[in-house]
Amino acid sequence: MSRSLTTKAGRGGLRLIALSWLAALCVAAAAPGFAKEAAPLAEDEAVEQRMVAISEELRCLVCQNESLAGSRAELAYDLRREIREKISQGKSDKEILDFMVDRYGDFVRYRPPLKSTTLLLWFGPFLLLAAGVTGLLFYLRRRGKRVVAANLSAEEQKQAEALLKLGEGANGS
Repeated sequence: MSRSLTTKAGRGGLRLIALSWLAALCVAAAAPGFAKEAAPLAEDEAVEQRMVAISEELRCLVCQNESLAGSRAELAYDLRREIREKISQGKSDKEILDFMVDRYGDFVRYRPPLKSTTLLLWFGPFLLLAAGVTGLLFYLRRRGKRVVAANLSAEEQKQAEALLKLGEGANGS
């Protein structure tokens, strides 16, 4: 009697697996029907290429480690739209970059110009590295001076040697 119950449960399990595979197949077959064609980003391909070239020079202000062209942040979409508008108004690349720098500062450029206001951007990481290495050297020197050699009494020296010999005997055999 118990054997027939297991067989029925096994058949039910197979049916469940088969139905699961059938459902997955139906979903996979229907997925292309829900897909839409990608909307063109710009009517003019030349405008789009120019926008990408300009936005590659600019940093996403939200992500900061990503170019404006590669960012998916909402601000990046808005700034790319702004660049497209400036291009359609007939502005040059330099005028567009100058507009972005005037609006957001030199930090918006991946390669900010070397001037008095951007010296920290250019040399700040090296200054921090030098300060860290200097601090580490001072710490290690002070630590080395604080380490005092342990002076053992004759009795403690004999005990230490006995322990070492005991350890060598146990490891050697």
